[in-house]
Amino acid sequence: MHEDVIVMDRTKVIIMGAAGRDFHNFNTHFRDNDRYEVVAFTATQIPFIEERLYPPELAGKLYPDGIRIFPEEKIIQLIKEHKVEQVIFAYSDLPYSYVMHMSSIVNAAGADFILMGTQNTMIKSTKPLIAVCAVRTGCGKSQTSRALLKLLRDKGHKVVAIRHPMPYDDDLNHQAVERLATYEDLDNYRCTIEEREEYEKYVDMGAVIYAGVDYEAILREAEKEADIIIWDGGNNDFSFYHTDLFITVTDPHRAGHESSYYPGEVNMRLADIVLVNKVDTADQAAIDKVTANSKAIAPNARIILAKSPVNIENGDAIKGQKVLVVEDGPTLTHGGMEYGAGFVAAKQYGAGQIIDPRPFAVGTIKGTFDKFPHLHDILPAMGYSDQQVLELEDSINKADTDHVVVGTPFNLGRLIKTDKHLYPVTYELGQDAVRELDQVLDDFLKKHM
Repeated sequence: MHEDVIVMDRTKVIIMGAAGRDFHNFNTHFRDNDRYEVVAFTATQIPFIEERLYPPELAGKLYPDGIRIFPEEKIIQLIKEHKVEQVIFAYSDLPYSYVMHMSSIVNAAGADFILMGTQNTMIKSTKPLIAVCAVRTGCGKSQTSRALLKLLRDKGHKVVAIRHPMPYDDDLNHQAVERLATYEDLDNYRCTIEEREEYEKYVDMGAVIYAGVDYEAILREAEKEADIIIWDGGNNDFSFYHTDLFITVTDPHRAGHESSYYPGEVNMRLADIVLVNKVDTADQAAIDKVTANSKAIAPNARIILAKSPVNIENGDAIKGQKVLVVEDGPTLTHGGMEYGAGFVAAKQYGAGQIIDPRPFAVGTIKGTFDKFPHLHDILPAMGYSDQQVLELEDSINKADTDHVVVGTPFNLGRLIKTDKHLYPVTYELGQDAVRELDQVLDDFLKKHM
């Protein structure tokens, strides 16, 4: 007698994302999990990342043809067409109202709306791991991560950073595991401007930073050459890894966002240290509000107040001059800031006039201003494709000034051709905060090394 075999239907799933958390959630929970069938990814927030394929080499044995990536605008159609039961929401830096708006769309189409937490998505490292996350994009995670890396390296430790994903290339296999230590590596992995903004400073320090798509494979490679790992978080997402020290960076220029953005508040509740950054340029009332919110949300966390001083080499040359300010793109777009370090530095160094870049914007750069109408006195350094880099170059060259203050944390002059004078802005974590973090690290090393 043969026993009947019961074949369970797989739960049909869509993962909504922006080429980061979405892939990670799939890799850690859904890949090779025969209880589920992920019928599609959807993409938004980052230009040019939709209409791609999550390749079979990364998708695993259950997906021999890979998984299609669609524009998020097709979410209702996809739910109905595939009879989807669960939609996993997997991107970040969003107000709660937006998250619940998307939930309403998904629920009305018939599917469950799910936010995955730490238990099913965090990977355990064999090495001590420090996470640096934030409540919004552009708070100062990377300068904090670099300060920690330098402090630990000065104490004699081998330290490697792992950066939150930015796999924007058409060939995701090419970016599965990225080890970045030279400018040639940046070129080899066809890094966008957004990626270079995060990686170049590490390269300039002579450090190694990893990134990519498959974050367990990335972690295992990083562990081979480090005795301590730093998670340099991005887009205010929470860490992909279990942490031994969790540092959350806040921004008093956006006071209140620490309790009203997803998943920024998750980072607040996970924090061992809350670093209130940019106190040298923010209003005292805003600093007090962020500090009070931090104590309420994370009562056991240590609070550190940090300056983020800006500097322009030969900055006296812009005094009284008409200048164009170019800023870090993500901070201004989905980060929602109206200005960044470049604008602050231009004011500090006495620029006579900061020009409106909108009349000179071309192509997708003009489209960025249309999409983000809060932008006016700054030019976001968008460069998610070769064509967009050329359009950024053209927009800069058309601007009615010879002086360009560059607030992006990478060497813009390596990517664009211009006869204008470029004035790069540098900004690092203030020394008072660095000294406090040094004390934190001494305690950390005693406990974990």
